[in-house]
Amino acid sequence: HILKTMILGQMLSLFICGTAVTSQYLAEQYQVNTPMFQSFINYSLLLLVYTTMLAFRTGNDSLWQILKQRWWKYIFLGLADVEANYMIVKAYQYTTLTSVQLLDCFGIPVLMALSWFILRARYRLIHFLAVAICLLGVGTMVGADILAGRQDSEGSDVVIGDVLVLLGASLYAISNVSEEYIVKNLSRVEFLGMVGLFGTIISGLQLAIVEHREIMRIQWNWKIALLFTVFALCMFALYSFMPVVIKVTSATSVNLGILTADLYSLFFGLFLFFYKFSGLYILSFVIIMVGFILYCSTPTRTAEPTALPQPGSAGLDNAALKLEENDSETPAITVQFTTGETVVVSTD
Repeated sequence: HILKTMILGQMLSLFICGTAVTSQYLAEQYQVNTPMFQSFINYSLLLLVYTTMLAFRTGNDSLWQILKQRWWKYIFLGLADVEANYMIVKAYQYTTLTSVQLLDCFGIPVLMALSWFILRARYRLIHFLAVAICLLGVGTMVGADILAGRQDSEGSDVVIGDVLVLLGASLYAISNVSEEYIVKNLSRVEFLGMVGLFGTIISGLQLAIVEHREIMRIQWNWKIALLFTVFALCMFALYSFMPVVIKVTSATSVNLGILTADLYSLFFGLFLFFYKFSGLYILSFVIIMVGFILYCSTPTRTAEPTALPQPGSAGLDNAALKLEENDSETPAITVQFTTGETVVVSTD
């Protein structure tokens, strides 16, 4: 189970790596910064595939019944998911890579707290120790970035960037907890279909407001189109595959597993963007994986809902009251059998 969970988590990391590398290549080589447009393409693909699947369903799982019962909940979920994606990408314009990598980990304790109260997950000491080890691995990775000289810019407004990262990480936690609840209690197709529907609407409106000028400036050619296509396919695969992994494990373990995505992006960056290599990157990968395996080695438990205590025996006053209630509310039934095998039922 641990090996399966580890492999699934690293597959998600590779998908995230694909989205990061293509976005960075678009920004550095072609000066294309359109995070909302890229998200809009992904949500449109989810709409085309999964919302269409819901549209062909009948009964209580049909698109109409889901919208009639839970439409407002999915509006909030779609808003949280869209804005989380946008805020994290937008933060890179204001703050440094180090700040984004460190503060993005804020989503993990938020996720654990939400899981505790909403999903009733109960953690052991080993889980908190595993999370601390994973965060230590992230700190090692950030240290390797500094030694390798990847911090060339301090950002235009660090405070705004840091706040955007914290907000984005919190919204990601809300989205992931909602995803785990829906996938484990309802269905994966319902989650993806609703996120695709409302994500397309919300990102489309925001795209028309904040990014229409950037889209008009794009000098389209086959390379840019190919990068957009690869980004969209990686993002679509990430969204489609993550509910499967969450159903097998949990949202918290998935978020710990994908901490290695930045390291995969770095390895690609060694060849594409000529990053400098540091042995600390290998060390940070090992530390994160040790923490991840430690977390998965002991399953969390789910707290049972507390039931109201039932009295073992009634007192004299309560017994008399209960007897009076039975006398007044429940009629006594008398059944008589006659020799003709007819049944006579009378009530007092």
